[in-house]
Amino acid sequence: MPASSPSLCLLRLSALGDVTHVVPLVRTLQQAHPATTLHWVIDKAGHRLLEGLPGVTFHVYDKNSGVAGMRALRGELPAGRFDALLQMQVAFRANLLSAFIPARRRIGYDRSRSKDLHGLFINERIPDRPGIHVLDAIGSFCEPLGLQQTQVSWDLATPPEAHDWARAQWDDDGRPVLMISPCSSHTRRNWYADRYAALADHAAAQGWRVVLCGGRSELERSTSDAILAAMEYPALDLVGKDTLKQLPALLARAQLLVTPDSGPMHIANAVGTKVLGLHAASNPERSGPYSDRRYCVNRYDDAARRFLHKPASALKWGTKIEFDEVMSLVGVADAIAAFERYRADHPR
Repeated sequence: MPASSPSLCLLRLSALGDVTHVVPLVRTLQQAHPATTLHWVIDKAGHRLLEGLPGVTFHVYDKNSGVAGMRALRGELPAGRFDALLQMQVAFRANLLSAFIPARRRIGYDRSRSKDLHGLFINERIPDRPGIHVLDAIGSFCEPLGLQQTQVSWDLATPPEAHDWARAQWDDDGRPVLMISPCSSHTRRNWYADRYAALADHAAAQGWRVVLCGGRSELERSTSDAILAAMEYPALDLVGKDTLKQLPALLARAQLLVTPDSGPMHIANAVGTKVLGLHAASNPERSGPYSDRRYCVNRYDDAARRFLHKPASALKWGTKIEFDEVMSLVGVADAIAAFERYRADHPR
């Protein structure tokens, strides 16, 4: 890569957790080459979360716009070729989109993680390291450029007014906050309303404030309504009331977030909030909260044995076990035990 003012383009469209994982790579690139011009092709939701990220020019691609949108994107990119494109997504749509981005070096995934003709759109690959977290795999994209991601740091460019909004949602009366973000975009990863309610009531009985958060989808609204209806204690309902810019500030006000494998899990981790992750359909060692997985419930191996008839160690790294009833393997007692581990580690 040229030593002076190299130009780089990053392509990662979704999902929220994955675009959050790209931010430490941005920091690594910026630290090594402060004069680097960074462009990032991203989807609308990711842009709403990360808009304003210092030193990054975003180019938003609407995934519903098809090839016409790809041509339009090409027209808004800088003239000439990028020194390198970091093609961090293997889905066919992202692969095809990458063909509209001119670059001398086109760096993609190793062969074991490639699919949907990914290899036809790249001319270099990151190292093949099975068994690592998604964030570390994304961090590997700096290695063909002669760099190493030796530290992980975030700054999600959350504006002060977002923190003002979050502080206005409840008075800080000294009670710790258990926040529940109950839904993933993959419905088979989602836990059950009555089980969330049982955990929430347990926390409330220990003097915790319970806050529900989530998006505006019908599933999130109906799930949250069911949790509230099943609870004996009151909870603060903020579902559908925040924006993606406000979400990091909201999550930062909690001591502990309860969620399945979801975007809010990784955003909470990025702002320093501990996560009680609920895992059976996915492996927390690959896609759990990066910084601290001590409070995750891990039933992934149980799910592998029940639904795939083999131990998790025999599965290809990254295998999803998204079957009906897979999350039934995560019991209320598991979640309460994880909650109590957090309490033991953080006495008040």
